[in-house]
Amino acid sequence: MKTKIEMITRILLGLMLVVFGLNKFLQFMPMPPMPEQAGAFMGALMATGYFFPFLAVSEIAIGLLFLINKAKPLAIVMLAPITINILLFYISLDMAGIGGAALLAILHIVVIVMNKEKLLFLLGGE
Repeated sequence: MKTKIEMITRILLGLMLVVFGLNKFLQFMPMPPMPEQAGAFMGALMATGYFFPFLAVSEIAIGLLFLINKAKPLAIVMLAPITINILLFYISLDMAGIGGAALLAILHIVVIVMNKEKLLFLLGGE
């Protein structure tokens, strides 16, 4: 049962990352309206010219690692700052839109818990 839950969670997380990563390039899902501060922050990130392409490639690469079930510890660790920043963005700037961020965080936490034995080395464990 544990393996099925981990597999389903890993696949959902991978699909979510690939779809939202591709959306940053292809824009097949419209961006919902945001509060003024959130829009200004997103506009500033877009103005850098590099941030969203870098984020998109990162999301797609991490999502593919989850989907092909390779290098899970690496994917889990690489996803951590992305998940944290997405959560903090919605908590501080657009609480009404937090649903997707909460789902991402929950899926990420489940995958972490299911793979904790492979991640203990990060805490100095064996």
